[in-house]
Amino acid sequence: MMHRGEFMIIREVCNCPLEIVHDIIKGKWKTMIIYQLKNGNTSLAQLEREIDQITQKMLLQHLRELQSCGIVDKIKTEGYPLHVEYYLTARGRRLLDAVLIMQEIGIEYMVELGQTELLDRKGIPYPQKSG
Repeated sequence: MMHRGEFMIIREVCNCPLEIVHDIIKGKWKTMIIYQLKNGNTSLAQLEREIDQITQKMLLQHLRELQSCGIVDKIKTEGYPLHVEYYLTARGRRLLDAVLIMQEIGIEYMVELGQTELLDRKGIPYPQKSG
């Protein structure tokens, strides 16, 4: 079976493969965490800085859940202070492709609704409305 460790976030019996993916990514922050790991190894502090309003407790919980599903893994560097970096596994990079498409759809909606202030503030490029 797919799940490892103490976290059983994937249902035992499902009627559709999409239910499994939903179990993996459900929650306010998981797609944002996956998106923030797109450029490679990232520290906990960096993730916390990049994801507006996430608490360290919630970030750690979601990282553990994503790790239990084989989407994220971490590297610990020995020494003091202990340094931990998180990264996407091969499966996580495949899921990132879907997250990037979801991001594009979100951007399209924001542009259509005239809600581009956030995109401008974060430096997220978007197509300009013609007309």
